[in-house]
Amino acid sequence: MRGKGDKLFVAGFLILLMLLSLFPLFLMILNSVKADVEVQANPLGWPAQLHFDNYYHAWEEAHLGSSIFLTLRIVVMTAVATGVTATLSAYALARKKIKIWSLISGYFLLSTTVPVILLIFPLYGLIVRLGLLGNEVILSLIYTALYTPFALFLMRSYFLGIPTELEEAAQIDGANGWRIFLYVVLPLVSPGIITVILIVSLFSWNEFLLSLTFFQSQDVKTAIVEFYSFQGRYGTQWSLMMATSVILAGPLILVFLILQRFFVEGLVGGSVKG
Repeated sequence: MRGKGDKLFVAGFLILLMLLSLFPLFLMILNSVKADVEVQANPLGWPAQLHFDNYYHAWEEAHLGSSIFLTLRIVVMTAVATGVTATLSAYALARKKIKIWSLISGYFLLSTTVPVILLIFPLYGLIVRLGLLGNEVILSLIYTALYTPFALFLMRSYFLGIPTELEEAAQIDGANGWRIFLYVVLPLVSPGIITVILIVSLFSWNEFLLSLTFFQSQDVKTAIVEFYSFQGRYGTQWSLMMATSVILAGPLILVFLILQRFFVEGLVGGSVKG
């Protein structure tokens, strides 16, 4: 009886945590179909009338079509560049016996602790002098440099979990280094690569400070910057802001639900060895 009671307690506790986690999402969806006056008067109340036209107005006023497309291009470039760079570097660091690995790991760890605000001033001056302000490729390269250290550590841990005997057997069969990497090693670390791509895509999609700094044109803004356009000097359009939140969060939630199994496998596999 005690074991059954413990299981019920754990199940109830997990259900409570799930409800607490889903409540902000429910509140966001609820307020996205309310009038702005209703949101300000009672954010927790049920709407007197459902205003689904909030989504249309949010899409038009925030220019979400062009801004989402711009953000998607930046996210794809960043995810691909980070995935390729981190995977190749991590494989080399995992398989090669490097005496100064402690210094290399210390350098990458130190780079992850540097606040982004300290990098903005030198980067902005350099990009302005080069005439590349508002260039999406440059922004994706900056994101890649910021997210690669984390991705490298995760992928290196994953490579360390693969027995070297598999590569040695492939080498005996006549496979060269690239064929071993592409056809033997890479399929085994695919959950880790998917995890890196998901996390990097999430970070890039939600990043605000750098995209605001390097895209100063009123006609060219990322989706998250357009999201904050509803927060004006004299007031905030809460209903449109919530509708925009649903539009921006929806694709991320859908992708995560589809790929959550690979995401969990990637995190668990990458934590086996360091």
